[in-house]
Amino acid sequence: MIQFWLTRILLSPFSLLYGLGSALLNSLYDAKLLKSISFSVPVISVGNLSIGGSGKTPHIEYLIELLRAYINVSVLSRGYKRKSKGFRIVNPSDEVRVAGDEPVQFKRKYKDIAVGVSESRDTGIPELIKHYPHTQCVLLDDAFQHRSVSPGLNILLTEYDLPYTEDYLLPVGRLRENRAGAERADVIILSKCPDTVSSEKREELKNDIAPLNHQVVLFSKYKYFDPYYIFNAQTRMTLQEDADVILLCAIASSEYLESYIASQVNEVITYKFEDHHYFTDRDLSTLHRSFENRQAKNKIILTTEKDAVRLLEHREFILKHKLPVFVLPIKVEFLDHDGALFDDMVKDYLLNVKV
Repeated sequence: MIQFWLTRILLSPFSLLYGLGSALLNSLYDAKLLKSISFSVPVISVGNLSIGGSGKTPHIEYLIELLRAYINVSVLSRGYKRKSKGFRIVNPSDEVRVAGDEPVQFKRKYKDIAVGVSESRDTGIPELIKHYPHTQCVLLDDAFQHRSVSPGLNILLTEYDLPYTEDYLLPVGRLRENRAGAERADVIILSKCPDTVSSEKREELKNDIAPLNHQVVLFSKYKYFDPYYIFNAQTRMTLQEDADVILLCAIASSEYLESYIASQVNEVITYKFEDHHYFTDRDLSTLHRSFENRQAKNKIILTTEKDAVRLLEHREFILKHKLPVFVLPIKVEFLDHDGALFDDMVKDYLLNVKV
């Protein structure tokens, strides 16, 4: 504990400098010295104040499934850690290193929607619309800090177990900008909630957030489904109490996932890497040895959907060694009546947007 606080004290000057830089940039936008661009096409942004882990990808997918049956939805992402530069249309056959793992995941799951990547959202949106002129709504992935675009609906995610109200600026904490940045949000969603949250706890969290008059605070969780074989989504299995699971993941925050798996099986052995890590041959060899050394009769390798698109680079190795790699799918669900409220807010925005 002493070492923890000592580290925070030593890093606090760097957090102060980081915060000053972030505050200066935001003040330039607030003073209109830097301009945010608005578009005639409805734009919905999903982001957070912290570095990763709050569930942006599943919430984007929630919006895709909510809207795709009614309007032409397009998604624009940065394509974090991709090796390409500039704007690019994402195809299902694209390599992850070229387009980024999350954009490739979106396109492979929802082949009927347009997906693009661009470091600059303000130039990426016109490019996306130029390629797909029938676009009726653009979903911006991880764009809360990118103020060059002014979204019509700004959704901010924060984790239930570590809301931004209890976090600190980098490098002491995980915040990418001051907590006051949350004032730009229209909807604040506490994600990765337990299955039930008492009304008292909800009020406590809402009081900590202290939403402004134009803001609503909602609560969401993940629903996990039966894992499917990485090379055939039709081949599914059920997690069993006597199973040993080797979890391979490279996501920002895995505690929620590990907790769920541990509640379903005998033992979980986690191989954890930094977010968006590209798995190496050495990683796969280590995974193979670990699997072979497990004495359990019932044992599988489990990974996330985002990790699976990167793991496919090692198709030959997995098939050669007959590794039973399964993918755990998830979907966002809202607690109580929050889902209906959120759906109505999104629909009302789209129906009333001024073109």
